Amino acid sequence: MKLSTRGRYGLRALADLAMHDEGSPVTLADIARRQRISDGYLESIFSMLKKAGLVRSVKGAGGGYRLARPAAEISAGEVLTALEGDLSIVEPDLNDGGPYTLSRCIKENVWDVVSQRIKSEVDAVSLKQLIEGRENTLP
Repeated sequence: MKLSTRGRYGLRALADLAMHDEGSPVTLADIARRQRISDGYLESIFSMLKKAGLVRSVKGAGGGYRLARPAAEISAGEVLTALEGDLSIVEPDLNDGGPYTLSRCIKENVWDVVSQRIKSEVDAVSLKQLIEGRENTLP
């Protein structure tokens, strides 16, 4: 499995938001500057994160973005799934319903197991865990 730039940057940007969410909205410009991500690309990422219910926007002067839930309740897996879609390492095989073939056996006993373990691992890490101990060392 190879994550796209959108997934990697999105997780980094949301961790940045969690680090700097001190009761007031954080602007995309500030996140973009700190993380060296273009404003336009970040806007498209945050649009997807908002649609997934992970962030909420605050309009007007002093506006920006806030986490929709506490950082401890948002997993890296949720973020990656919102930005990447299904995290399976292989595409679904449309022939899985047929006879038990070697291909189906490998898919069920290797690829599906690996995909589930990856999902389990990324779901087990919260944004809060990602930023713990980093508040004083990162910009």
